[in-house]
Amino acid sequence: MSEVISFPGMGLSFDVSRVAFSIGSYNIYWYGITFALGFLVGMWYFHLRARKLGIHPYDGLDVLLWAVVGGVVGARTYFVIFQWDMYKDNLLKIFAFREGGLAIYGGVIGAVLVGWLVCRVKKVPFLPVLDGGLTGLLLAQAIGRWGNFFNCEAFGCNTTLPWGMTSNTISRYLFNMADTLAAQGVAVDPTVPVHPTFFYEFLWNLLGFLLLAFVLTPRRKYDGQVSLGYMAWYGLGRFFIEGLRTDSLMLGQFRVSQLLALCLCAASLVAMTVFHIRHRKAPAVLYVDTEESRARIAKVDAEMAKDVKKGTEEETSGEDAPPPEGTGDSSTDGETPPETLEETSDTPAPEEEQTSPAGSPEEAPPAPLEEDTQETKENQ
Repeated sequence: MSEVISFPGMGLSFDVSRVAFSIGSYNIYWYGITFALGFLVGMWYFHLRARKLGIHPYDGLDVLLWAVVGGVVGARTYFVIFQWDMYKDNLLKIFAFREGGLAIYGGVIGAVLVGWLVCRVKKVPFLPVLDGGLTGLLLAQAIGRWGNFFNCEAFGCNTTLPWGMTSNTISRYLFNMADTLAAQGVAVDPTVPVHPTFFYEFLWNLLGFLLLAFVLTPRRKYDGQVSLGYMAWYGLGRFFIEGLRTDSLMLGQFRVSQLLALCLCAASLVAMTVFHIRHRKAPAVLYVDTEESRARIAKVDAEMAKDVKKGTEEETSGEDAPPPEGTGDSSTDGETPPETLEETSDTPAPEEEQTSPAGSPEEAPPAPLEEDTQETKENQ
């Protein structure tokens, strides 16, 4: 299942397989691995940044986990809607996620909607969570684009630039889609390398993450500003990159993602301008600077510390608990087991107070006659 992806102008070639490894007959694909890695790295970023946004990491984690579910459903739904001809005759194929077919804009829409609902239920402020979540998402998108490389997909039209890429899969796709692309106004030659648009988006997203995380977030003037920055930055790059691709979802003669990118970028820039003017006159209070935020974080920390302490005490009490009655070792604790007491109950006890195996005082028997006591001592 491997093939050679080459960059003729740079003298580079890579033998690439979609399958990373197999467990029995079940294949694990690089696309899934890069998707999972992007998810984990994005969550890691949010975990590190959450407190500086006024959110306890574990409150945010609950929201993001549900948002990921909404994102996957949204990404698949978006793709199916615009590629309905592929699924209308076999609806079960809609659930065949391993065959591919996820659209990032549908994923963002689904994640944002579900995240908003969960924030409402948990009474967690939405905008600070969105600021951290979308910044982490941009990093996850950058990593996830390498899955397109292993799948040999999401490439562009022909180019003579030195970093143009080609492979048997690319040439075959261009040959099969030549007429369709020509109807869209895109002329292709299967023998000429193409734009590695997956790599363009990787670089754009990585740069955007660095700007949002280390330039805009520390200097934000209001909650939601970083989210607007994400939409403006990603929309701007996606608009131009989408124009180079040969696998766009189409609405008539228009590329759906390109139209959406343009609208989001324009709307975000207008909103950022309006809010900048408004908050320059009346500065906003960030949620992280409110008493509500500090109280919520302190409350969750206290609850977590209490749970940890309770678990530690339960473990300690389990280790220190006395053995069940009748199972003690008389050779180690110096006490006579209950069975021995019953068997030697006819033997007179010393005058001093006797204790039970559990340590509680028992009533001492009447003192024996002096000569009986002496006889007992000699027998011992």
